[in-house]
Amino acid sequence: MAFPSIARSASDSWPQRPIKIIVGFAPGGQTDVYARLYGEFIGSQTGVPVVVENKTGALGSIAGAEVKRAAPDGYTILFNTSGAMTVNRVLVKDLAYDTDRDFQLVSAMPTGGLPLIVSKKLGVSDLDGFVRHARATGRVTLGTFGVGSPAHLTILALNRQYGLNIEPIHYRGEAPMFTDVVAQTVDGGVGTIVGAQPVLQSGSGQVIAVPRKRLTTFPEVRTFAEQGAESPLFGLMTYQCCAVPVGTPTAIVERLSDLITRAAQTEKVKTMFQTFGIDEGPMPIAATRELYAREAPVWIELARQAIADRKT
Repeated sequence: MAFPSIARSASDSWPQRPIKIIVGFAPGGQTDVYARLYGEFIGSQTGVPVVVENKTGALGSIAGAEVKRAAPDGYTILFNTSGAMTVNRVLVKDLAYDTDRDFQLVSAMPTGGLPLIVSKKLGVSDLDGFVRHARATGRVTLGTFGVGSPAHLTILALNRQYGLNIEPIHYRGEAPMFTDVVAQTVDGGVGTIVGAQPVLQSGSGQVIAVPRKRLTTFPEVRTFAEQGAESPLFGLMTYQCCAVPVGTPTAIVERLSDLITRAAQTEKVKTMFQTFGIDEGPMPIAATRELYAREAPVWIELARQAIADRKT
C-alpha cells in the first residue's frame, strides 16, 4: 500500500522546477505559437517557468527524439504536428522514436486545417482557377513545411488528381515558407492561418481552399471537397500534439491535459482561435487517443502512396 501513496505524493508535487517544451518546428509557425500560449498558461497556473525550445528539422523528428530520451517526469514536454506523430514512421529513415511505444499522448489541439494560400500575382480565387493556371503555365511552386508533411501530401494529391506538375518547395517551418510567399519567391503555400498571417495581413496572398470544413474567418472559401478534390486526405484532422515520454506518471499527464483544456478558456487563447479561424479546442486524453487510433493508419497509408508515386 505504501507504493501507490508514494506515487501519488510525487505526482501531486509536480512541478517543482522549470518545465521545458520542445517544439518540432521553427519560431512563428503554429506549433510554436501553440507551445508559447499554452506554455504561458501552464507557467501561470503552476508557478514555475516554462521554457520553449525549437528543435527543427526532419519533419519534427529531431524534437521527438529529444523528448523520447528525456526522463518521464513531466519536465520535458513535446509540442509537434500530427504528421510528426504519424507519417514520420514511413518518411524518416532510422526514425529514433515510435509514437505508439515511446510517448503518452496528452492532447490533440486542432489547427483549423491546412488551407491552400496562393500569391495574388496568380490572379486566381478558387481551386478551379488555380488548376487552370497550373496547367496553362506548366509549373507552379508551393511551399510546404517538410518532405512528406501533410502540406506536401496535399500538393501530391492535387498533382495526382488533376495531372499537374506543382513543384513542392520544402522549409523547416511555416514562418520562413510564408516569408517567401510574401516575397513572391514561391507561388503559394499549404499551411495554417496562424502561420499565413504575414501573407494575409499584407494582402500579398489569399486563401482559395480549406480542408474538412469551412472556417469562420473565411466562410466564403469552399473546402477542397466542395471544389471537387477527391483525396481522403481532405477529410482528416490536422492538429498540434502535446505528448510526454512513456512512463510519465498518470496523475501528471492528467493534470497537464487539464491545464491545456483550461488554457483554451482564457481570453488570450480564445482571441487566437477567433483570429485564426480555429473552431475546435484541445481534446482531452481519451478523445486524443481515439482520434490518433482512427486516423493515424490513414495518414500512414497516404504517405506510403506518396512515396510510391515519387518512385514511378
